[in-house]
Amino acid sequence: MTGIKSNAELITKYKSQDIVTVIKIRRLEWVGHVIRMNETRSVKIFEGKLEGRRGRGRPRLRWINDVEDDLRKLGVKRWRTKAMDREEWASIVREAKDKLKGP
Repeated sequence: MTGIKSNAELITKYKSQDIVTVIKIRRLEWVGHVIRMNETRSVKIFEGKLEGRRGRGRPRLRWINDVEDDLRKLGVKRWRTKAMDREEWASIVREAKDKLKGP
């Protein structure tokens, strides 16, 4: 009978990526797709502003905050403009696959 394997051992054995890295990469791919969408598409809601009063305490993080944090770590500036160019965005995503690790 074999012993219990750690996550690191399983990742090495099956040559899979860390799930957090996979999520970050997919998020970058998706945001590039959404930015290139037509303005009338409903997915563009993430760019909107909510009206009314906010509750007490720290504002909740939004999905786009995580995306912008990942892009800041990669050193990508003016990402919305770059995402409009599919080829340039693909190169940024490839670079992210090499650089992004863990939470």
